[in-house]
Amino acid sequence: MLTDYSPQLAEARQRLQELRVSLDIPAKESKIKELEDKMLAPDFWDDRDAAQAVMQTLTNLKDKVKSVEDLERELEDLEVLWELIKEEEDETLLPDLSKGLKALLKKLEELELETLLSGPYDKNNAILSLHAGAGGTEAQDWVEMLIRMYTRWCEEKNYQVEIMDYLAGDEAGVKSATILVKGENAYGYLKAEKGVHRLVRISPFDASGRRHTSFASVDVMPEVENDAEITIDPDDLKIDTYRSGGAGGQHVNKTDSAVRITHLPTGIVVQCQNERSQHANRLGAMKLLQAKLFELKRREQEEQLAEIRGEQMDIAWGSQIRSYTFHPYSLVKDHRTNVEIGNVQAVMDGNITPFIEAYLHLQASRS
Repeated sequence: MLTDYSPQLAEARQRLQELRVSLDIPAKESKIKELEDKMLAPDFWDDRDAAQAVMQTLTNLKDKVKSVEDLERELEDLEVLWELIKEEEDETLLPDLSKGLKALLKKLEELELETLLSGPYDKNNAILSLHAGAGGTEAQDWVEMLIRMYTRWCEEKNYQVEIMDYLAGDEAGVKSATILVKGENAYGYLKAEKGVHRLVRISPFDASGRRHTSFASVDVMPEVENDAEITIDPDDLKIDTYRSGGAGGQHVNKTDSAVRITHLPTGIVVQCQNERSQHANRLGAMKLLQAKLFELKRREQEEQLAEIRGEQMDIAWGSQIRSYTFHPYSLVKDHRTNVEIGNVQAVMDGNITPFIEAYLHLQASRS
């Protein structure tokens, strides 16, 4: 007797119809037509920055609509294949149907996850700042491992990664680093990674083979371009230039082009040293400062709302969110969602989407 795929195909059809509604595909198609008409105006390219922003918006909308349409076509092909299998009672085609359905469901889950990204800055690029906790070389090696983990995840998502600042460890690893992740919804996904990450393992730096616990903090901010709510007075800035130091290898430039900016009213200090020119590093540092000021304002607003509601605020950025245990057993556990993955190496190779997905579902249930 043939395995009945009708229920799975019907469920996929239902989920796809709900996805079309939640993404409001008709509204996106209408917006695409509006922007395409706007591009026909003779003065469209007079403001190049505005024109490029329109082009980017148009590309994102078209990609979203195409993703849904592609899934609809794939599902129709699978439904036709299933009808053929039933009519011919040909089991040799079942592996093709099973493989195609599995691939379709994976793409469908990814699109469904995007519907949870409803924050005003979720679509933005993300700025990640990683810092080693107490523990010297152990913690610095842990930061380098996390950078590799996030880079692998970004590669899987086809996101672009740029190192803005990098301070190498004295013996090994990284003391601190700031990376820019470019891609649609980068901040929406990576905001789930904000917090303290804990590592338990047998230290490769301990000749006695003892078990060590290390900590690293990950801060995540959206990249905000010319946000009207964030104004920076040049008179409030103290700007210093210096030569990049440490054993940074290709990560740093050994000229006096690194830039450090201190925002005097808040005491926030940012620096950028990875670009070749002082001008480029200054632009990078200003971008980072704007993101930090935005994050500061957002936190203040949240604290004010909590005070009005009488809530006790949990400082998420300062709490332990996830533990990575290499020894005496293999387990990665997220303490906010209780999601666990036994394959630590897979997580370190970039498989963090299950944690991100669970976090986004948790946040959606609370809103």
